[in-house]
Amino acid sequence: MTTPAPALYWLSRDFRFSDNAALNAALGHGPVLVVFLLDRQTREQGAASRWRLQRALEVFDAGLKRRSGQGVMILRGEAEEVFPALVQLTGARMVHQNDWPSPQMRQAQSHLREALRSVAGELKLYTGHLLASPQRIRTGQGGAFRVFTPFARALRRAGADRPRPDAPRQFAAAEPPAEVHGLTVLPLSGLNLAPDLHRGAAVLERFALPAGEAAAFERLDQFFDRAGPYPEARDRPDIDACSGLSEHLALGEISPRSLWALASLRAEADSAPGPGGAAAAGVEKFLSEVIWREFAWHLLLEDPQLTSLPWRRDWSGFPWRGEGEDLQRWQRGETGIALVDAGLREMWVTGRMHNRVRMVVASWLTKHLLIDWRLGLRHFENCLTDWDPASNAMNWQWVAGCGPDASPFFRIFNPETQAAKFDPKGQYRARWLAGWQGGRTTPEAAAFLASLPSDWRVSAPWAGASGALLQSGRSRALEEYRRFKDSDADSPGAAAESERLNFLRDFI
Repeated sequence: MTTPAPALYWLSRDFRFSDNAALNAALGHGPVLVVFLLDRQTREQGAASRWRLQRALEVFDAGLKRRSGQGVMILRGEAEEVFPALVQLTGARMVHQNDWPSPQMRQAQSHLREALRSVAGELKLYTGHLLASPQRIRTGQGGAFRVFTPFARALRRAGADRPRPDAPRQFAAAEPPAEVHGLTVLPLSGLNLAPDLHRGAAVLERFALPAGEAAAFERLDQFFDRAGPYPEARDRPDIDACSGLSEHLALGEISPRSLWALASLRAEADSAPGPGGAAAAGVEKFLSEVIWREFAWHLLLEDPQLTSLPWRRDWSGFPWRGEGEDLQRWQRGETGIALVDAGLREMWVTGRMHNRVRMVVASWLTKHLLIDWRLGLRHFENCLTDWDPASNAMNWQWVAGCGPDASPFFRIFNPETQAAKFDPKGQYRARWLAGWQGGRTTPEAAAFLASLPSDWRVSAPWAGASGALLQSGRSRALEEYRRFKDSDADSPGAAAESERLNFLRDFI
């Protein structure tokens, strides 16, 4: 009996079995061969996100073995090299992939399509990384939305795409070839996607959240049970009020469509009169945050240079400062500003940073220090386990003032005011700053000091900066912004913006 040709499934950022359209489609064409690539775009990711990606791969591989008896085939190489070779070796004709619409992936898909033509193969893409197809969420004139609020209204009116059926619990998988000519087959055992983390890997492991699809759904259920205070408590880094799902979404361990469907059902169930109403409001606020993520991806699809160029191109000439001692001190959590340093140290140790603190940290870099937002973006990309190219770029541009729907440049976060409001007892700062205000060094602060590269010089205990630093940096930022706008005085709205700056200078 002739062995049927396998269907090739390209595993990229969809480490799940539920709402996995590409995997389901591949199963309809015969035994499936699941392939993961250690390609250029993966190797160029930040170290922390590569480390987290490996954890997702390991959990998915274990689930695949339970369902099919076979694991993931891991190959070092580019898609345009790997899949034509597999087509010729196995007799497969179609490569199935859930689309991850980053600019780098778009380029890889284009090269792959061209290469597959020579072997009569085809790349078939499926949706699943977004709530809704960008073609469905358009303005009245047929263009893309440029402002969040009308985008959110349009998406809610249109509704999210429905999740696809789950993959069967048991299915047939093809045995991976022992070798592929000219390509390196990598065993999962002993694989290290982030060797450049060095001793930082052990620290991340110590503070890591559970990985995988089951963990994602469990966290979602737990969040629903405590969602009532979320609209206010989500801004508090000193308490555990957020969902903790950003890593799972970034790796595709849960799809936004599944999340949206479950959250909508929960909000509807909790909206009846009675104590459940607060929970419904919390879930609805959470869904608005999911829409913010969606907005970032729709913008990246419209402007693939969002990660490297200001979305408002008139900001291309802004005189940002570059690399230097101020950037290094910021990266190392040595600015002397408690909330800023606490956030950067939290990210170094855990790969995560509370969202409210992220805004303060980014504002300090781009406003008080006037350092290029792209340098901050790259540091976050290297350190975040929940790195997402669209959200990272849009949020940095939003804070810097050059992005879509941006916070105006003259809206400068005061880290002391933010700390007093959102970390009123200092618990977050004490957790991450060694010996803050004379207190004992916590295990988290000690882990930061123990994980530092040998060439970093970081003082312990943590030392604060002079209070004058807050006002001097803010004044410098406003003055630089004024000069920038004066040099572009003929641009539309320049006069009105100058008046607003005069008014806000003394009141922010």
